[in-house]
Amino acid sequence: MNKLSVLLLFLGTFCVLQAQNKSLGNISKQKTIASAPATTQDSTAIRRETSQSGTNKPSDKNLKANIKDYLIISQNRDTTYVDTTLTIQKEYKFNYLRKDNFGLLRFSNLGQTYNSLTYNFGNTSLMPGFGARAKHFNYTEISDVNYYRVPTPLTELFFKTAFEQGQLADSFFTINTSPQLNFSVEYKGLRSLGKYQNILASTGNFTFTTNYQTKNKKYNMRGHITMQDLLNQENGGIIDDNIDEFENGDPEFLDRSIFEVNFQNAESMLKGKRFHLEHDYKLINKADSLSLNKLSFGHIISFEDKFYQFDQTAADTDYFGEAFVSRVQERATLENFYNQLQLNYSNNIIGDVQFNISHNNYNYGYNKIIVLNGNSITNRLKGNIYAAGAKYNKQYKGFNLNGEAGINFAGNFEGNFIKAQASFNLNNDIAASASLNHSSKAPNYNTLLYHSDYINYNWQNNFSNTQTQQLAFNAKYKKWANITVDYSTITNYVYFKQNETTQQINPFQNSATITYLRAKLENEIKVGKFALNNTIMYQNVQDPNNSLNVPEFNTRNTLYYSNHLFKKALYLQTGLTVNYFTKYYMNAYNPLLAEFYVQNQTQYGDFPLIDFFLNAKIRQARIFFKTEHFNSSFTGYNFYSAPNYPYRDFIIRFGVVWNFFM
Repeated sequence: MNKLSVLLLFLGTFCVLQAQNKSLGNISKQKTIASAPATTQDSTAIRRETSQSGTNKPSDKNLKANIKDYLIISQNRDTTYVDTTLTIQKEYKFNYLRKDNFGLLRFSNLGQTYNSLTYNFGNTSLMPGFGARAKHFNYTEISDVNYYRVPTPLTELFFKTAFEQGQLADSFFTINTSPQLNFSVEYKGLRSLGKYQNILASTGNFTFTTNYQTKNKKYNMRGHITMQDLLNQENGGIIDDNIDEFENGDPEFLDRSIFEVNFQNAESMLKGKRFHLEHDYKLINKADSLSLNKLSFGHIISFEDKFYQFDQTAADTDYFGEAFVSRVQERATLENFYNQLQLNYSNNIIGDVQFNISHNNYNYGYNKIIVLNGNSITNRLKGNIYAAGAKYNKQYKGFNLNGEAGINFAGNFEGNFIKAQASFNLNNDIAASASLNHSSKAPNYNTLLYHSDYINYNWQNNFSNTQTQQLAFNAKYKKWANITVDYSTITNYVYFKQNETTQQINPFQNSATITYLRAKLENEIKVGKFALNNTIMYQNVQDPNNSLNVPEFNTRNTLYYSNHLFKKALYLQTGLTVNYFTKYYMNAYNPLLAEFYVQNQTQYGDFPLIDFFLNAKIRQARIFFKTEHFNSSFTGYNFYSAPNYPYRDFIIRFGVVWNFFM
């Protein structure tokens, strides 16, 4: 089923439901978490006009829905509402990923990968990941999908300029055809040529969601379909001989298309589709003044089919080593079929308890067989994994207690995790939480098995499970301080680095124990109409094998001015943002694997990235204007996203986010 057929199916369903001519009543209020600051008024509000009888009774013709009725429900069932305000957080999220990308270092072209400046080792997964992690920053996972509940149709249009011959656009529409049934459809598309040779990016993310609830609220269903393709031309970065010309700021090379790159005949693609459904039925829903008892059965079914492909019209033996063929065409595929059955019980004394059992059928590998040194390497990893788990939640004397655990009890991959969290809200201004996470999980599929037309990129490994333990704390007081500290230990860490024998990139396992400390402070200081927003992160890694490298300090500081203008018809924010991280052994990028690998020869960093922005809000439209990295020409050409991959030069970009409420 392609994207067009899915869209036609959606439109057909929509037309049929509309033909039923069901009136959309007022949607009942749910508990919401306000995402808009209290000091900034939103544009959509309830309006009631006096009726002919002189009462203040609302009617269908004169009632406009409250913004808090436009609900956004996350995968974890946390509920917020649509926020059309203009805040500094909206500035941070106005990017390709559409989320705050602090801790990620962008490559020169939009739609490329990101180098990670920080890592989170908290984990609740029992299965290996697919691999090709550098391609997954813009890949929509199950946890990224939101569901909606709206009193009137809602549309959001997003646009932002790209780098030469292209643009980034995101279109979203959702509607409740009745108070019980909602649909949403979204497509985010990008095409950007880039400033360097052979670096074009072309991506598309299609998402369709629906959720339904019977009138008696006993049956609930929600599901989604995603179809994604992420295409990148790969050039391997600028050649070593051009490094001096770049760092010296040679005027002849300010036209970045002049730089010679390592290759001009390669491209990579990550493509995937997923069908996901979760539903539950309440057997007991008894509530009175003394007790609250609920018993329900739940079911989750999910199928995902994805592949990563690398094509090169002529093998580059100087860069990747000897090859079996003259033209490289290789593809790794994964089919994963998942089922989970749940038994949920809730009681006002015990709390909320869930027991579940799940089944994973996986099939990862290649459609060819490699014979290396007379030995045949298997081409598939496939089988079945059976797991059991439990969840717990309880509100007790102001504390919110959460627990979750899971274990694989049958199959080829062992795995287990346990997570416990306690949080406390003293009031709306003060909150604190602590969590403990233990995990044991098999490394990603591409570290266990890899086939390539390049001889030295073929392996079959029997790595031990990576084991992690993380202790985390968070304390928050208004906007004055939001402090997060976590301490992790990692054993049997699997990473990529250069093989000393073949000089190519292979996976390795670090048998030593790594200790990793992170501390992050977020705060905002306001004086009149001026504000200083700060994010400061400190990191410390103790690793005898230097397999995990991060900068010691990573900071983002924004000084900005906000004010209403033209009789409050326009709201303006303008200011400067400075990003900075200290020098460290930055990971290098391998385009064949779509993975970053460890290098301990050259340090990168210690360069500021300064942006000037001017943003405005007019009704439900937010307009963004930015001069990115305007200091690039006078603070030195020593800025890199990865070795041989220069960061972005100065550029002016603009865009808009526009919400429509019908």
